[in-house]
Amino acid sequence: MERKNIDRKKRRKPSGAAVIRPELTTALFRALFEEWAKTGYAAVSMERVAARAGAGKAAIYRRWPSKLEFACEAIRSVEVMRLGSTDQGSLQADISEYLRATRAVLRHPLVRRIIPDLVAERLRSHELSTMLDGIAEARRQFGHRLLDRAIARNELRADLHRELALDLLFAPLYSRIIIRGKSFTKAELDRLGNALHTAVKTC
Repeated sequence: MERKNIDRKKRRKPSGAAVIRPELTTALFRALFEEWAKTGYAAVSMERVAARAGAGKAAIYRRWPSKLEFACEAIRSVEVMRLGSTDQGSLQADISEYLRATRAVLRHPLVRRIIPDLVAERLRSHELSTMLDGIAEARRQFGHRLLDRAIARNELRADLHRELALDLLFAPLYSRIIIRGKSFTKAELDRLGNALHTAVKTC
C-alpha cells in the first residue's frame, strides 16, 4: 500500500507557480487593446481587461507588475508601427510600400482610437513617454534605412535634410487617417507616393 502511494505522488503534477500560457497572454493583450480603445488608457481597468480575456486579475499581475508594463509589452507584442524594411529596388517603390504598410496599420479600428489617446495621454502625464519615444524612434529608424538605400543608389543627395524628409513621409497619412478620420483610396495613395517622391528629393 505504501509503495502505491509513493507511485501516485510521483505521477502527480507539481504544484507551485501557475504556468504562463502563451494563448492567455495573447488574449490579455487583445482585451487590453479593446478596453483601451473604449475607455482611454487612464480609465483602463485591469478587472475589466481580465474579464474580457476570460481570466482573473491575478493572470495579469503574474505577468506584469503594473498597468504600464502591461501596456508597453502589449504594444511591443504587436509592433503597432512595424514596417518591413525590404529593399523594393527604388526610392519610388520604397515610398509606395511604406505608404501601403502605414495605411494598413493606421486603418485598424483599434489603432485609430488608441494612437490619439496615446498622444493625449502624453500631454497629461509622462507615464507613457518612454513607450511613445520607442515607437517614434523605431519608425524613424525605418525611414533612415529607406533614405540610406536611396542615397546608395544615387537617387538622393547625401546631405539632404533627413528630419524634414522623414516628417514628410508620415505626416500626410497621419493627418488624414488619424486626425481627420478619413482614408486613402489606392489611386490617392499612388498620387501621394508620386508627390512625396518629388518632395523628398528637394529636401
